[in-house]
Amino acid sequence: MTLFDPAAHARSPRHARIYAAYEIAHTVVDFAAALLFLIGSILFFWPAWETPAVWCFVIGSLCFAMKPTIKLLRELSYLRAGKIEELAAQEQA
Repeated sequence: MTLFDPAAHARSPRHARIYAAYEIAHTVVDFAAALLFLIGSILFFWPAWETPAVWCFVIGSLCFAMKPTIKLLRELSYLRAGKIEELAAQEQA
């Protein structure tokens, strides 16, 4: 098993569930970042709203930083799931 194997999600039903859960999290974070950047951009039209606009950009940037973190956590979950399945197979043998 290696990290970032494109076929990892198809190894087992457990891997497929892991993929689905992390894909949902990744998509939610992606939408949140896009929405925050859109709101921040609109708020910059009014000088009185510049501070909230800046905060939207900061929080949106944090969301973008979370995306690779989510992918790495998914890959580590795949590795953990694979080890559990290997142990289960050894116990059955």
